[in-house]
Amino acid sequence: MSSAPSTSVWPHRTGRRRFGIRLSPLNRRRLQNFSRNRRGFWSLWIFLALFIVTLPAEFIANDRPLVVWYDGGLYLPVLQTYPETEFGGVFETEAEYREPEVQELIAEKGGWTVWPLIAYSHNTVNLNLRVPAPAPPSADNVLGTDDQGRDVLARVIYGFRLSVLFGLILTALGSAIGVTAGAVQGYFGGRLDLFFQRFIEIWGGLPQLYILIILSSVIIPGFWTLLLILLLFGWTALVGVVRAEFLRARNFEFVKAARALGVGNAAIMYRHVLPNAMVATLTFLPLILTGSITSLTALDFLGLGMPPGAPSLGELLQQGKSNLQAPWLGLTSTISISLTLILLIFVGEAVRDVFDPRKTFGD
Repeated sequence: MSSAPSTSVWPHRTGRRRFGIRLSPLNRRRLQNFSRNRRGFWSLWIFLALFIVTLPAEFIANDRPLVVWYDGGLYLPVLQTYPETEFGGVFETEAEYREPEVQELIAEKGGWTVWPLIAYSHNTVNLNLRVPAPAPPSADNVLGTDDQGRDVLARVIYGFRLSVLFGLILTALGSAIGVTAGAVQGYFGGRLDLFFQRFIEIWGGLPQLYILIILSSVIIPGFWTLLLILLLFGWTALVGVVRAEFLRARNFEFVKAARALGVGNAAIMYRHVLPNAMVATLTFLPLILTGSITSLTALDFLGLGMPPGAPSLGELLQQGKSNLQAPWLGLTSTISISLTLILLIFVGEAVRDVFDPRKTFGD
């Protein structure tokens, strides 16, 4: 006797957990489409791998040892500063671990040192060059040195980390301000929207380069000052996109129903309308990050960016332009900047295609 098939009494799950986060079927489909876009998928992983590797740059390229064993004691120069007198020297200043005298003092007590993979920091000058700087690539300096005798590979590692961190912070802060401004404009509309639109038109018409030149001559350039200056003009990138989404969605039936139920404007904007606007916002984020890194590189190339001595890909590119007899400088800086921007552009194109309903990806 056959029995009729029984129906399951378990509730239907609308999403699966991925990395501890419950994904809706739509987001799960988007994630699958992104992984099928091989160019964008592998570009993201390569970029993340480079960023994660260079994030602890002090443990990869440094003129201080990672570990020093001296007279039965363990020292961590990479994390703490020790005077030369700590190792039997005569100077109260910080020990110069690359000097033969300091190395002999450590060896006299049966000590030893563990050096990073690259025994140079971004500002370490190699005083043992056999040719005038800029020196070509060698076993000691894999990518050669710049015109001041500093290791190029170490400066690339520190410069890449600096550029990416600068771009991420600028993108995050600018996007937060832009999304907020666009949401307020689009949701409330009326005179508020009209006033802000005229303000953005005037603000966007200002000559940014001349203002940057004037501010750089008045304010000492630095990481946070440059970030603030670029943020003054970079926050408008997402205002138009978010404003259009809020103008379109504010008269939808679910928004009217939420108002009728007494839900506040802030809750409606954050819970109901903002998720719709975030689709277009996420599409632009990788491209905005690319523009942020390019802006810092351009300012450093023009000499208006980071202070002298700071690790910078733009400054290295400028050295390549000024020292045409040293092609390794121009090639290294060009390849580093191009690779970074190409990876981010490929990721941005993949994200754009994922949120485009007209795009399909085969299995």
